[in-house]
Amino acid sequence: MTRASGVSVAIPEVRPAAPRAPFDPEVVRRQFPIFRAARPKPLHYLDSAATSQKPDAVLAAMDRYYSTCNANIHRGIYGIAEEATAAYEDARRRVARFVNAASPRELIFTRNSTEAINLVAYAWGRSQIKAGDAIVLTEMEHHSNLVPWQILAQERGVELRFIPVTGGGELDLAALPGLLADGRVKLVGVVHISNVLGTVNPVAEIARQAHAAQALLLLDASQSVPHCPVDVQALGCDFMAFTGHKLLGPTGIGALWARRALLEAMPPFLGGGEMIREVKLAGSQWNELPWKFEAGTMAIAEAVGFGAAIDYLESLGMEHVFAHDKALAAATMERLREVPDLTILGPPAAKRGGVVAFTLGTIHPHDVATVLDDEGVAVRAGHHCAMPLHEKLGVPASARASFHCYTVPAEIDALVRGLHRARKVFAS
Repeated sequence: MTRASGVSVAIPEVRPAAPRAPFDPEVVRRQFPIFRAARPKPLHYLDSAATSQKPDAVLAAMDRYYSTCNANIHRGIYGIAEEATAAYEDARRRVARFVNAASPRELIFTRNSTEAINLVAYAWGRSQIKAGDAIVLTEMEHHSNLVPWQILAQERGVELRFIPVTGGGELDLAALPGLLADGRVKLVGVVHISNVLGTVNPVAEIARQAHAAQALLLLDASQSVPHCPVDVQALGCDFMAFTGHKLLGPTGIGALWARRALLEAMPPFLGGGEMIREVKLAGSQWNELPWKFEAGTMAIAEAVGFGAAIDYLESLGMEHVFAHDKALAAATMERLREVPDLTILGPPAAKRGGVVAFTLGTIHPHDVATVLDDEGVAVRAGHHCAMPLHEKLGVPASARASFHCYTVPAEIDALVRGLHRARKVFAS
């Protein structure tokens, strides 16, 4: 049974995953309706690092919720309200299990990774960080793991320190002991897989050094949880943020995992309904975990879709998904050698996930993306919410191809053809 706002609801156990079929991206691709839609040219979607496409199973699960048990959660004692609550909490169990949380109570639903990191910055940071303390980040962080700490630093007189990025697109971990040496660091924040460089960072080692210096480790897992096996206990992190829309799930739903003791000690992030146990005019008492951090009506259908996306990925096998991503990255990097004047950003394929960012001579990445779009190829162009990293790399922007379980080799062929055409267009 689970209890929130006075209502008890039975929560079904998570069913074991069905036996896995052999991983075949061509078969997987047919299960995503966006690729079946009629359009003038086939869609070659190479922007999964920004958001993923959604399989039939996820859309069907959300439609089923709206069609059969659409009601608010944790409040009603009538049948469909209890069904809705059970579906919502069952999704929490699935997501928590997916990252090997010790308990579903360690898993807070948020809107996205950005809100999850802001939750930590506001609820933990403002109760634990004081003037003179320091926070260590990296030069390859997404803005969502940079700006919240800049705001806190300006408010509290906190020093921000940064692990440098090497010329090869990896973290210079030789600098970390010096950044931690004076004992003032309270938190180390690091991205697991860079959304620009594709670099897979050695999180367990960074966590070990952070803990030895009495600092906590926050992990931005936006690009890793959707693509590879992630075990919060094995990694040794204290907080981890990730999001549903990159994980084949819907937009508007993400998650913060954190160690229970930390969550218990943290004050609420938002105030209002649901996150309270008792309210009087003179004050309130907070609800238990995880509901203390889930104020108001949550994204119920989106949570159901999140859980369905987890089921879908587990049916594929995360080890197969990651191997597929890495193989596509390696093949893409090899094929891009055919394009004159093209420079790939980041480390060798063996050290990255399914992300390949590049520049094409003096052609602006927006122009490159426009030509590719005319060929039906969708890539990202710009700074990818990582302006300091692009400044470090000495480029104002880049184009980026990124992959998921539905990406097939023919799309890499289309990318290369489009890049050759871009060179011809801007050479004339």
